[in-house]
Amino acid sequence: MVDIKISGRKVAISDSLREQVENKIGGALKVFDIKPMECDVVLRADKRRGTKNRTACEVTVFVRDNVVRVEAAGADLEQAIDEAASKVTRQLRKYKTRVVDRRQRSKRPTPSIEPVADLSDLIVAAPEEEEEDDQLVREKVVELTPMTVEEALVQIDLIGHDFYVFEDSLTGLTCVVYRRDNGGYGVIKPKIEDADE
Repeated sequence: MVDIKISGRKVAISDSLREQVENKIGGALKVFDIKPMECDVVLRADKRRGTKNRTACEVTVFVRDNVVRVEAAGADLEQAIDEAASKVTRQLRKYKTRVVDRRQRSKRPTPSIEPVADLSDLIVAAPEEEEEDDQLVREKVVELTPMTVEEALVQIDLIGHDFYVFEDSLTGLTCVVYRRDNGGYGVIKPKIEDADE
């Protein structure tokens, strides 16, 4: 059985809540029974009135060198835990499918992603009125793991973000893969200056 760490924010973790998390989330983790696997569950409650979904369940699963993260909100904690368990099951099945596909495709050459030639079309100027939005509100330090672009695409799906920063295992350069608004993915790579220039 996977060790599940349960914590609460503005929620007292009762024995019945702990049992429900272990049954629902623990059952979802059986989809991909692999060692080592760790799981952190955070149950949150928003005490403000007028909030539609006042409870949430965040689940972070660490599978070897990968992270699967889901969040679900509901009218009560039971509903949020059920929804989170369903999302974890889907994400782990997707991860399991990708791992099997990657092993099968490792013998074939991987398709290359065209780099973005001009980054100016990605930059959107913020209106001058929104000065409060120009403040840095969070800083996150990431450990750059050497991986291929294909592995980075798996990670972006697993964590549910719009972008993912990684070290290209072939070139050693820091790169970013991102989800495009019109579908598909893109990759941003730094320009390498030639010694001749």
